Amino acid sequence: MQEEIYRCKNVVIFNFSKKYFNNEQEIVGSRYFVDFLVSYLEHIKEEHQEYHRFLVAKNPIQEVAEEMARLSRMLLVFELHEIDHAYLGNLSLLDGIVENVYTYWRKLQRFSLMYAGSGSDIQSANFIESDSHFNNLVIGLYRCIQEKIRGGKNHIYRQLQAGTNASIVLRDYKVKLPETYDKLKKIPFIDSLMLRTPLILFPRSNKREGTFAEKQENLIGDFHFDSKEWMVYPAKVGTLLAFIYFHRDFLPSIVALSGLFELANDKDCVSRQPDLLLLFGNCDNKEVCEFYDDKENGIVIGSVSYSDKIDYFGYLKKMTLTLHNIRMIGLGYLPIHGAMINITFKSGIKKGVVLIGDSGAGKSESIEAFQNLASDKIEKLEVVYDDMGSMFIENDKVYCRGTEIGAFIRLDDLEKGSAYRDMDRSIFFNPHLHNARVVLPVNTHKTIVTRHKVDMVLYANNYTDKPGLCAFADFNEAKNTFIEGKRMALGTTDESGMTQTYFANPFGPAQRQAVCDEIFYQVFSQLFAKGIYVGEIYSHLGLAGNLDGLNTAALELLKVLEE
Repeated sequence: MQEEIYRCKNVVIFNFSKKYFNNEQEIVGSRYFVDFLVSYLEHIKEEHQEYHRFLVAKNPIQEVAEEMARLSRMLLVFELHEIDHAYLGNLSLLDGIVENVYTYWRKLQRFSLMYAGSGSDIQSANFIESDSHFNNLVIGLYRCIQEKIRGGKNHIYRQLQAGTNASIVLRDYKVKLPETYDKLKKIPFIDSLMLRTPLILFPRSNKREGTFAEKQENLIGDFHFDSKEWMVYPAKVGTLLAFIYFHRDFLPSIVALSGLFELANDKDCVSRQPDLLLLFGNCDNKEVCEFYDDKENGIVIGSVSYSDKIDYFGYLKKMTLTLHNIRMIGLGYLPIHGAMINITFKSGIKKGVVLIGDSGAGKSESIEAFQNLASDKIEKLEVVYDDMGSMFIENDKVYCRGTEIGAFIRLDDLEKGSAYRDMDRSIFFNPHLHNARVVLPVNTHKTIVTRHKVDMVLYANNYTDKPGLCAFADFNEAKNTFIEGKRMALGTTDESGMTQTYFANPFGPAQRQAVCDEIFYQVFSQLFAKGIYVGEIYSHLGLAGNLDGLNTAALELLKVLEE
């Protein structure tokens, strides 16, 4: 990114390698401060007409912004009685405006970045200190102006995230990409990342629409980009390495991605060829979400077209997992859309439980209810994965591995208070809207990629009014339910009512049904051959007004596991 400061809608990116503010005077004396005030004045035309009338009157907005900046500079230097200015004629209203400007600023999604080895005065090794200093400057600027207008010191001080929400360091890597993908080699990688949590993001979209289609031609030919506007998040997705290329306008989603997929280090990036490539925010003037299986090079590549609607974390997460699943199917693994927990009871019993189901079926919620109700009998409950894993056979035993180090969960479906137990490490998305989500920490990458023995497999059924859970009589009965993939959609996507998806997994298996049928037969035949419990758990989440299903199912699950 060549600009000193970049602004697009509600995203602001400070390039500290190009421009760094050393004190408050440099902030209010910059053209960027005036530009910010112009955007604020545009904002209050409808939101706060009283403030707009007081500030703007009949003057052009640009002139008003420059005058507000001039007054700010004066307030940093002089005492209030030393300043003669028209705006100071109504200090009560001006005090409200200062608070309103500060609130408007903090609702923007703000990020800083710097380039390692760029020759900047700000060294990348000190990027956290540099960002923290900027945070303190903004707080100091606000407090100085506010206290002078109020005529005295505050008695309560709140250390808010006043500067940025996150900071990143970019670095150039010499990566091992086939010649076909040479055009990607000029795009810098995220080397380090610092988040100020809890992080609250306000994406422009609040649900995912449509499906991911497979193409028969390599998508790299339709990749249109300016390398100055793009970055790479190198991610560990299960056992695979993914290079996630993204347009800077979607930096908030990428920052949140760090809560799901561990950031790969420089050794990972330069020593091995990536398994997955994602082009997120492709400026191809289309509205598509596509992928291509490049079998010749052993890479699965996806492309998501630039649009406001993809400013929803689900697009980024699910496309990444689709690419992972297509690759794993090719390697003979069965992708699981579900969750797995390892339970160690105080009695010494240890069980690995897998829940399978599509979005909103009740996988995470069932685990949460079980953990709450059985806490006095559990010594340890470990979440291996919360959304996507891979099942496989090794030495005649069935195992699972995960893909993510975190969970992306609907706030409405969690037990009251559970979203706040790890609040200091959480990332929230539009918490005031329907389908509000949170990314919560789950486990370490080392743990999720370890093979975990499977002792129980359950289909998460949110549409049947049966209580508890039940076991399938045989393989065929189980296959009919799992392959049919029914669920009652809860508005997490553009679907509604009763839906069906092959193996409850539209992210890979649905596009590879013939191959998955063979792998499903191998894995589930082995489950029944080993006498492993395979059945359904009834969450009742799709039944209006039914709030007891999760607790009933949790109690029944506890009973079966203790037998």
